[in-house]
Amino acid sequence: MAKVGIFFGTDTGNTRKIAKQIATKLGEAADKPVNISKASVDDLLAYDVLIVGSPTYGDGELPGLSAGHDNESWEEFLPTMAGADFSGKTVALFGLGDQEGYPDNFVDALGFIYDAFDEAGATIVGMTSRAGYTFNQSRALQGDQFVGLALDEDTQKDLSEARLSEWLTAISPAWK
Repeated sequence: MAKVGIFFGTDTGNTRKIAKQIATKLGEAADKPVNISKASVDDLLAYDVLIVGSPTYGDGELPGLSAGHDNESWEEFLPTMAGADFSGKTVALFGLGDQEGYPDNFVDALGFIYDAFDEAGATIVGMTSRAGYTFNQSRALQGDQFVGLALDEDTQKDLSEARLSEWLTAISPAWK
């Protein structure tokens, strides 16, 4: 059984909270979640299976210094992946956004992170339907599916637990 690495970027803590929920649900299959600001590309490459998460800030921004955060995050990390080879790695993505407050860029950060791992050769799993969400557009869409799990802790928090459980069930074959 492959060990799962969980990496997240956050400034407010909501994404960390979801990462911890994932770790709890996975139990011994996963290591303790790590903030991407404290990780290196080699840390991620040490795992065969990765679950990575990010919120989307402002007008579709990755968390990071230019978004007004105190610490570096995905904005600064993704460029360090240039030239890294993630082929043979399985990656599942989750993202947080506010579909009512930011309907024109709901969970856009997922799209940026997807692109980076896709370009690095990773196998990406865990696409989810856009059904049940109301927004105008998202960089994280491919057809009618998000490139990972989209969560809205602002306007649909009551749906997050069920969405998370269903998603984890769907991606669990990746580490078994």
